[in-house]
Amino acid sequence: MKYVNGKNIFPEALLGQIQNYVSGELVYIPAKETRRTWGESSGYKQYLIDRNRSIKARFDAGVSIERIAEEFYLSCESVRKIVYTKKEVLAVEYQCTLTSAKAYAAAGQLEEWVHAYLLSDGHNREFSDGLKLLDRYFLGPVTMPLALFTRYCGPEETMRWRINREWFEKHVQELQEVIQRGEDMPPLIVHYLIDPLRPEGEFELNDGNHRLEAYNRLGIREYPTIIWITEEGEYRQFLAQYAQYL
Repeated sequence: MKYVNGKNIFPEALLGQIQNYVSGELVYIPAKETRRTWGESSGYKQYLIDRNRSIKARFDAGVSIERIAEEFYLSCESVRKIVYTKKEVLAVEYQCTLTSAKAYAAAGQLEEWVHAYLLSDGHNREFSDGLKLLDRYFLGPVTMPLALFTRYCGPEETMRWRINREWFEKHVQELQEVIQRGEDMPPLIVHYLIDPLRPEGEFELNDGNHRLEAYNRLGIREYPTIIWITEEGEYRQFLAQYAQYL
């Protein structure tokens, strides 16, 4: 879920009527009763197939991998995987599920799943664009202890991203119900990095703050996670400290 300015979606007359009841407040508008599978998405698979065909055509025409990476906002490693495979690209169907992420990982396309998720169900194009600026290491999904991760989003004053308490509670409760039904939830996405003030390394939870709270409240102690790392030294340190989970 995300916040949307009513001025951008409601006709002026309708907005005026709504303001007669509430003004300047956060309002939760429930979805229609038609049930969809958690994270159901469409169209992105065909987009990636068309994009990757274009990338192969550019490469066959003599354009360098570095140039293609700049044009399509991908890492050089991702472009290499696309242009050197002989199979039809993206044989794995994207879904917003752990099962789909594992299938992508098995096909050597975990980074593709991350961007497919962020550009669709994850609603975070900025994060996707930032990841593409450099080559990254992507590991997982690997089952990690949730105690290693800290929530950065919530109503508490200490949160990096503070949100409305009532909305936060409602969303966490909804997620608890989804989890208890046994639905196929997506993995968490976590950044492992070494900070000068924390040379032992730390985990930055990028996606899944509400789910982390729901898991903790349900007593779930571990969950599959995608770990991304930038520096080779950070990658080596992660393997030295957490290889038992891989």
